[in-house]
Amino acid sequence: MLYGICNLSIVPLRLEASDNSEMVSQVLFGEHFKVLDKRKKWSKIRIHFDSCEGYIDNKQFIEITEENYLEISNSKTTLSGELIDFLTEENGNLSTVPIGATLPFFSNKKTFIGDKEYLFEGAIINKKLDKESILKTAFLFLNTPHFWGGKTPFGIDSSGFTQMVYKLCGYQLLRKANQQAKQGEVLSFIEESEPGDLAFFDDNEGNINHVGIIMKDNHVIHSYGKVRIDMLDHSGIYNVDSKRHTHKLRVIKKII
Repeated sequence: MLYGICNLSIVPLRLEASDNSEMVSQVLFGEHFKVLDKRKKWSKIRIHFDSCEGYIDNKQFIEITEENYLEISNSKTTLSGELIDFLTEENGNLSTVPIGATLPFFSNKKTFIGDKEYLFEGAIINKKLDKESILKTAFLFLNTPHFWGGKTPFGIDSSGFTQMVYKLCGYQLLRKANQQAKQGEVLSFIEESEPGDLAFFDDNEGNINHVGIIMKDNHVIHSYGKVRIDMLDHSGIYNVDSKRHTHKLRVIKKII
């Protein structure tokens, strides 16, 4: 088994081994993974954090040892806490990192990727936050453009949004909406929910394809065109701009 880690800011994770293939997610700086299949140009990987699988360009990551992979997996997680920040390499070059990037072995303002050392003087997140912090964190992404497969303030999809918000607060969600819908405790009615719970929505075939974070007073924050706030009722999401329902409510889940 081979192992790798992302040493670049934001790297696409694709469905197939091609630059033209659909982007299913993104790999952020410091995220580590197993390499399931390495080819000449592409490698199929499984990200440690959420077990998301896809293909990554071999030029956009570095290999690490199994020992290093296990050390990162078992060490305390430290994340970049600003919407955008930068690292300084030993030679003085700068590398940008988005919020939620991982800073392996962070100590005394230094982080390490393989045998390379970086200086990071920005804000960090390294502890589990309370449930009230879910919405405070969600508001950081307000007006972020919807971007299929994205999970950064430059573009994000609905499940990437919920995953990153929860991750920044110290909780683990899987990558896709239909996977996240299998986590947590089912709530029978909207009235039972609290701000920070998740609402899931399905298509005409009954497939869960959308997720948002419940707010107080029957509102929901979600990624649809952009990260936005709309009304939530027993039918689903009522878009305050188009004056119509856009998503059909399937289930409400309490994660924390």
